[in-house]
Amino acid sequence: MSDQSNNARPSHRLFTVTGDGENARWTEIGAAWSNKDGKGFNLALEALPVNGRLVMRSIEPKGAQGGQS
Repeated sequence: MSDQSNNARPSHRLFTVTGDGENARWTEIGAAWSNKDGKGFNLALEALPVNGRLVMRSIEPKGAQGGQS
C-alpha cells in the first residue's frame, strides 16, 4: 500500500456534505492516503468542517461511472 511519505497519489478524497439527497452540497476539503500497514489513513485537510458530515470517497479513474450522492 502507498502512503503520503513516498509522494504517492492519495487513494481517497475528503468532502464535507450538508443537506441530504439531491439537495446535498458536497465541498472537497482534502485527501487521504493508506498507512503502510493498511490499518488506517493519513488525512490532509485544507479546511475543517464545522457542520454537516465528513465523507471519504475512493478516487475513481477519470471517466468511471459513479456519483457523490
